[in-house]
Amino acid sequence: MDADAQRDWFWLAGEQHGVVAKRQVDDVGIGRGSLDHRIRSGKWRRLHRGVYAAFNGELTPEARLWAAVLRAGPGAVLSHETAAELQHLIDRPSPAIHITVPARRRPAQNKPIPGVVIHRSRRIRPQELPQWELPRTRIEDTVLDLAGEAVTFEDAYGWISRAVSGQSTTAGLLRDAVGERKRMRWRKWLDGALTDIAEGAYFHIEWHYRRDVEFAHGLPKGTGQAGRVIDGEKRLKDVSYADHALRVELDGRISPGDERVAKDARALRFGHVDVTELACQTAALVAAALYRADWASAPRSCRRPDCTVVPDYESFTGAGRRSNVGNRSNAGNRAKGRL
Repeated sequence: MDADAQRDWFWLAGEQHGVVAKRQVDDVGIGRGSLDHRIRSGKWRRLHRGVYAAFNGELTPEARLWAAVLRAGPGAVLSHETAAELQHLIDRPSPAIHITVPARRRPAQNKPIPGVVIHRSRRIRPQELPQWELPRTRIEDTVLDLAGEAVTFEDAYGWISRAVSGQSTTAGLLRDAVGERKRMRWRKWLDGALTDIAEGAYFHIEWHYRRDVEFAHGLPKGTGQAGRVIDGEKRLKDVSYADHALRVELDGRISPGDERVAKDARALRFGHVDVTELACQTAALVAAALYRADWASAPRSCRRPDCTVVPDYESFTGAGRRSNVGNRSNAGNRAKGRL
């Protein structure tokens, strides 16, 4: 190995945390006999097929990731939870290393790679990084990969919310990335949510509230009011039920799990998840608030086979099916203000 090759070798091994692939060993002129000698002597060790640690100490987390990427072969990038960890979207290491490879390649076809989950994609757009950084999917694709595999829209929206609120990306970039995908789970709901967040508009969230919360569950129609500015941003769209002293705030940037009761005791605040996936539970909350303000009716089940509005409403109010409507005024007055 000449001086230039030796310098390149030390640089490569250092940047990859001491982990090298067989093809890289061949490129610098280390022959098979020399490689076998280093492994037999314990100076090096085999980590995966064709991947070696050029040292005999403890592996660092970065070394384990390099070993997985090199084993997966050309075009492989870290993705999903593993990329999210490197991009500071999550702070817990994934129990498995997630890697995406070009669709034509099947590195684990004959034998699984221990501790590695392989995903295949026809279009991989790595994050632009220096050569010595671990290759990974760009942030927008990381977020959408995780959102697409989420069990519920609440979980999917959680990834979107986390990335935007943490300023890792923008709603506009995520919306563009959704548009680039031929297949995307939750596409319609995510498109609406991202459009609202990016443009400060509330068409989609208000439309879902009117259709999936109010109309679908037989609630009275509230009066829409202009959006309000919060902390310098146009965030809230109000729906007023003046006859029942109730206001609903539709917040295009509220995150799943945020408090639904606003500072005003006669207001409820909902986000995109609440008016889409959780529309039935939201309808029950609104109906219970209206009941406490002497609403002389009751919600109905929507067309969803698992609609929970009636049992949830009865649980919130303790009113059962309430055939005795005439007694509700006093009960409502006693409960007024409690949400």
